[in-house]
Amino acid sequence: MAEVLSQNEIDNLLAALSTGELDVDQINTEEDEKHIKNYDFSRPTKFSKEHLRTLEIIFEHYGRLISTNLPGYLRKNVQVAVASSETVTFSEFSNALSNPVILGIVNFAPLNGNIIVDLSTNLGYAILDRMLGGEGSPLDKSRDFSEIELAILQKIMIMMVQLMREPWKNVVEISPVLTRLETNSQFAQVIAPNDMIAIITMNIKIGEVEGLMTFCLPFFTLEDVMDKLNTKYWFSNIQENHDENYEMEIESMIRKVTIPVKAVLGKSIISVADFANLQVGDCIRLDSKVDNDMDVYVGNIRKFTALPGANKDSYAVRITSVLREEE
Repeated sequence: MAEVLSQNEIDNLLAALSTGELDVDQINTEEDEKHIKNYDFSRPTKFSKEHLRTLEIIFEHYGRLISTNLPGYLRKNVQVAVASSETVTFSEFSNALSNPVILGIVNFAPLNGNIIVDLSTNLGYAILDRMLGGEGSPLDKSRDFSEIELAILQKIMIMMVQLMREPWKNVVEISPVLTRLETNSQFAQVIAPNDMIAIITMNIKIGEVEGLMTFCLPFFTLEDVMDKLNTKYWFSNIQENHDENYEMEIESMIRKVTIPVKAVLGKSIISVADFANLQVGDCIRLDSKVDNDMDVYVGNIRKFTALPGANKDSYAVRITSVLREEE
């Protein structure tokens, strides 16, 4: 779209043309000239913006899985978000690393080669502190990791690597395996220095501790699936995989979920002394009558009313009404 000139700029342009300061032929020549963009052959652009955007979508899905699964190990709130994506050479990535580091070398089978996962050391220390019974605080000063600490971190990294299966499923079925964990960047030279890589950086917040998790994806590893790394293919593949019986399958899975159900006969308040002296045959007076309906809870939600009874040799209740959300 051509640039829109203001009235003052138009007046100045007409004045320059009338005085001969500006030549019309010169303007036309400048417009006909092609704008040349420099191309660096030492750093060929192998990842397009479309490729990086698709990788961001994949790792956004991956981040949601981490924020769901990692709190099960740490018993602490975890927030994950994709921070950035860029293309650099591996030498630029490796030169920016400091020691000690937490580098996971991951075999990205069936694709060729490995990828590298870089976890910030402050996150590593926070995870270790939490796994060993602490509050999840990082160290004030970095130090080398012991063998026991590396074994714990390796367990967490294996879990994180296995979570990558589902987000990549729409592109390729992968079976990632953590081959080893390195704390010295010099021992993680699994990629040629001049090879182009895609860097996906994720921001992870564990409680009050915040750090980065970086994924190094070499071009030669993703070369076989580069045509599939576009949003058009990605979303069309999701649509093709949509089964007509999808809703029925989800419903059948939900039906198998176990949830606690409890029927409350009534409530009573007694002293600790009376409670401690309770004997077999003692009666506790409740706040409900015999002919009153009982409240039935599904989880912590009051869902039904019922009458007490028995079914063969077991206690049972008979549902008398269903309570809706508005009730």
